[in-house]
Amino acid sequence: MADETYPQDLRYHTEHDWVRVDGADAVFGITWYAQDALGEVVYFDPPAVGTSVTKDASYGELESVKAVSDIIAPASGEVVAVNDGMQAKPETVNDDPYGDGWLIRVRLSDPSELDALMDVDAYKAYISGL
Repeated sequence: MADETYPQDLRYHTEHDWVRVDGADAVFGITWYAQDALGEVVYFDPPAVGTSVTKDASYGELESVKAVSDIIAPASGEVVAVNDGMQAKPETVNDDPYGDGWLIRVRLSDPSELDALMDVDAYKAYISGL
C-alpha cells in the first residue's frame, strides 16, 4: 500500500476524489484517504467510454474486501478513456492512487466546476476534521 500523500497539483472533492487537469481533459481518481478507508480494492466497475458523467454524481464503483463504494465525479464531462489496467489489477489504486491507479479521463464540459474543488491544503484540513 502506498504511503499517505496528497499531490500539490491536484484538486480535491469532498467525496475523496481527485482531478488532474490536462488541457481540455481531466484525469479522475480516488485519494490516498479513500483507498485507505476502502482497504484492498478487488474490483473496478467503470463507465463506458462516451458516457457522460455529472459533477457530484456516481460514475462507477470500487469494491474492496470491506465494501462496495460509489465513485463520485468531481466535475462533469464525457468519458474519453478508462484505465484498463485497473480492470486486470484493481489493487493498483492501493499501490499508486495518483499514478497507475487513475480511474477515468474526462473531456470537461464545464471547467469552471473545478473552482469549487479544494486545493491540497484545504483537503488536508478537511480530512483532519473527519
